[in-house]
Amino acid sequence: MFEEIFVDKVNDSYEESIAKAKKAFVEADAVVVGAGSGLSTAAGYTYAGERFDKYFSDFKKEYGIRDMYSGGFYLFPDRETQWAWWARHIWLNRYVPIPNNTYEILHDLVKGKDYFVLTTNVDHCFQRAGFDRQRLFYTQGDYGLFQSSAPFGASAGKTYDNEAIVRKMILAEGFEIGDNGELIIPQSAEIAMRVPTELVPYCPDDGEPMTMNLRSDDTFVEDDGWHKAAERYDEFIRRHGGLKIVYFELGVGGNTPVIIKYPFWRMTAENKAAKYICVNKGEAMAPREIMKRAICIDADIRQALMDMSIA
Repeated sequence: MFEEIFVDKVNDSYEESIAKAKKAFVEADAVVVGAGSGLSTAAGYTYAGERFDKYFSDFKKEYGIRDMYSGGFYLFPDRETQWAWWARHIWLNRYVPIPNNTYEILHDLVKGKDYFVLTTNVDHCFQRAGFDRQRLFYTQGDYGLFQSSAPFGASAGKTYDNEAIVRKMILAEGFEIGDNGELIIPQSAEIAMRVPTELVPYCPDDGEPMTMNLRSDDTFVEDDGWHKAAERYDEFIRRHGGLKIVYFELGVGGNTPVIIKYPFWRMTAENKAAKYICVNKGEAMAPREIMKRAICIDADIRQALMDMSIA
C-alpha cells in the first residue's frame, strides 16, 4: 500500500504534538489502542538491570544470563532448573503489583471513549489496571497460562491457569510472597535454582510436559478466549470503519510490526476521518501517505500519557 519504505517524523514540538493528540481524542468517536512492550517498560517492567539482578543474580552467575528476555530462550540442564527460572519470571511479570500507574493513566484517558485494546504484551496489565476484559485482545499469549507442549490431541485448543502451581514453585525455591503478591527474598534463606521434581508441571489432559502459552512457534494455542477476543476486535474495527477513529500506538517496536503498526497505518490510510497517534521514544514515525493525519510523539510514554490527561 505504501509506495516508499522510508518514513517521516513530524517536526512539531512536544507541546504541539500533545495538544494535537488531546484534540484528536476529544473529537474521536472511538479509540483503538495498540500496545507493545514499550508500554510495559514505561510501567516499570524492565527486563535487565537492577530488577533482574535482584531476583536472578544466581542464574546470571551460573549461566551468564544477563536479562529476563534472553533467559527465556536458555536451554537449562533439566526441567527442575527450567521451571525455577520460569516461576520467578512469571511471578515477577504477571502476579506482583504493577510497578507504577502508567496503565491506570492510560485507562483514565480512554475509559470515557468507545475503545478497544490490541496488544502483544503478555503481562495482563490491562485487566489488572481496570480495563474492560471484553475490550481486550492479547494476541501473543499470557504469562498466567500454561499449555501442553504437544497440544494436538486431548489438549488441543486448551490453556491452563498457572497461578497456584507457580506460587508453589516460588515458595519451594525459598522466596516468600507478600499479601499483595510481592516477591520477597528472606534474609535467612538460601534461594534454590531448582524446583522439586514433583512440581514440574505436566498437562492433565495428555500427560505431556507443560510449556508457556506464549507465541514462539506453530504449537502456540489460540484457545476459545483468544478466538472470542479476536472476533470482538474484528467486529469493533468493522463497526467503526468510516468514523472518526484514533489509532493510538504505544511502545510498538520492529519485532512484530504486522500485528499493530502496519495494520494501523493501513487503516488510517483507508479512512480519511482517522488519526494515527504514535508515542515511542526514538521510534515515533509514520509513512508519508498518512503524515497529515499522524501525530508522532518521540517521548517517554508515561510522561506523554500524563500530559495528555491534563485538562
